Amino acid sequence: MCATDLPQTPGEEWAIDNPRFRAFIADVHRIRRAHDDPRATIAAIRPHFTTLMAEDDWLPQRYQEPAADGGMGSGIGTWLLYRALDGSLALSALVAPPGAQTPVHDHLAWGLVGLYRGEQDEEVFVRRDDGLSATTAHLELQERRRLKQGDFYELLPETDIHRVKTTSAITSVSLHLLGIDNGCIWRHRFLPDEGAVLPFKSGYVNAPCVETTEPAT
Repeated sequence: MCATDLPQTPGEEWAIDNPRFRAFIADVHRIRRAHDDPRATIAAIRPHFTTLMAEDDWLPQRYQEPAADGGMGSGIGTWLLYRALDGSLALSALVAPPGAQTPVHDHLAWGLVGLYRGEQDEEVFVRRDDGLSATTAHLELQERRRLKQGDFYELLPETDIHRVKTTSAITSVSLHLLGIDNGCIWRHRFLPDEGAVLPFKSGYVNAPCVETTEPAT
């Protein structure tokens, strides 16, 4: 089952189809083939990502709407825009109503996240324990950032755990480009005040995941 009824290409799933978006994805794949280091990959993608975020005519309105039953809770919708079916790349839109906040969570992959609409506050955490426990975790708040439209940040192991909250009077839309199918893998949800960690899968509003029984460890 695909995200839409659009014609699909082998090994890929497209929720939107226009020349601008396809050109961006082609650039990302070209860059990924040229670099083994995630930091080099991110650095090469950044200018293309900046240009995509500055253009406002390629993302349909339906993918800028909240979702009451989204896996993040609080009416937050995660909309799949594109993914490689081998699980090596996904681009999605995270749509959060005013005042909505994600749980503290990780990503388990390199990535770029950019704010396409609205404003957000982000809190970045560092895990201070050895990471071996499946049920407990000691997190320390490392940084707070205020994000406005056009701002973006990198996801790497040292900045992989965060939460975001919409602070604008309008719904925020952030674009998540990740080197993994982030909506369909088991990740971690953290409860910093309780020192707890739980298995977590966000899913997508508009696309199914192949169910697995193996949560992240």
